Amino acid sequence: MNLKNSDEAKEYVRKMVKERDVKFIRLWFTDILGFLKGFAITVEELDGALEEGMGFDGSSIEGFARIDESDMVAMPDPNTFVVLPEKLREKHGIARMFCDILRPGGKPFEGDPRYVLKRNLQRAADMGFTYYVGPELEYFYFKDSKGTEILDEGGYFDMVPLDAAIGLRKETVLTLEELGIGVEYSHHEVATSQHEIDMRYTDALTMADSVMTYRLVVKEVALKHGVYATFMPKPVFGINGSGMHTHQSLFRGERNAFFDSKDPYCLSGMARHYIAGLLKHAPEITSITNQWINSYKRLVPGYEAPVYLSWARRNRSDLIRVPEYRPGREKATRIEFRSPDPACNPYLAFSVMLAAGLEGVEKEYPSPDPVEENVYEMTEEERQSRGIRSLPASLLEAIQLTEKSKLVRKALGDHVFDAFIKNKKIEWDQYRTQVTEYELKRYLPVL
Repeated sequence: MNLKNSDEAKEYVRKMVKERDVKFIRLWFTDILGFLKGFAITVEELDGALEEGMGFDGSSIEGFARIDESDMVAMPDPNTFVVLPEKLREKHGIARMFCDILRPGGKPFEGDPRYVLKRNLQRAADMGFTYYVGPELEYFYFKDSKGTEILDEGGYFDMVPLDAAIGLRKETVLTLEELGIGVEYSHHEVATSQHEIDMRYTDALTMADSVMTYRLVVKEVALKHGVYATFMPKPVFGINGSGMHTHQSLFRGERNAFFDSKDPYCLSGMARHYIAGLLKHAPEITSITNQWINSYKRLVPGYEAPVYLSWARRNRSDLIRVPEYRPGREKATRIEFRSPDPACNPYLAFSVMLAAGLEGVEKEYPSPDPVEENVYEMTEEERQSRGIRSLPASLLEAIQLTEKSKLVRKALGDHVFDAFIKNKKIEWDQYRTQVTEYELKRYLPVL
């Protein structure tokens, strides 16, 4: 549902609540790290919530507010209303809506990731663009959350009997569709027990809400069947990690601004500027698209994860790829940014990717030549001679680059920028003081 008129959307919500005998409505939002938060209200509170929002204490939400300014208001977005399928609820009818977080006076709260994305989408709209994305979220199924015992020995696009999780994927897809989330593909991924379900290409705000819902549904369906699903970027050493390759394009109305039928790659000059912006600013946005210590265990050569700043059409070792599934088709022309992982905050990740691309468009950054050779197999001297830089190799390096970035500060706003940097510095300090199993095995017998 996407009714532009707010009053129409509210009336639709009221009508559906009565028709579907809804008793409770869950109000959802996210903290700065992308964890889903929320609380439930009864149907009797619905009218008040739709008109005035629901107050709550924001001081316990990561990155939200200090104790002395903790009062917040969750304002439901009626366009996100959906009744939860039976498999995701108890016997009573339950619905959910995503919320925008406001200050008590009604002003948008600058620490709300959804508001951050809305601000960046408005910048694109002011330039005449709508930002569309299609993220491919990979994940693993394990026997439980205490270890990495796999469910199957399947590989890329494998079917039975190797793929033991076909039933889990099927139920997940059906549940997503009941929630109004379109699905294009579902399949086994390259690594054992690794899977992927791809949602249908849509505008970035709708997609960010859908990513939050997707991650919850994948985990809930897995738990229902006594197994565990994880979006941890690199849970198992020696095999591929999980990425969130993000297809994206800009549209002017119904026309794809990335398309040019006369170009060999079917890319417009503006698309090439957008690619150049992503390549130039990729290192400083990486702490947002890859925000965990573990994220950098995935971003290493040899496991299909991009490390080097290059672009091409067929080459999957590049950071940016131009898919060739439907060459020459205007609406299908898009670029694929391959470094993000599925444990990011989608509102912030889409924001910084868009900001980097728009910077290239506004300033008309020249696009480097595509690199169709395998960048992993080049020597360091060859990469340097072609001007191919690298992504940061650790969370510390990534945070240090972000901290100096005017582009990221502008995209996130001071509140989220400062809170995010502070949180990640604490995470790094906690990590670097740990004594790991690797150190004990390597050093204890010899030192």
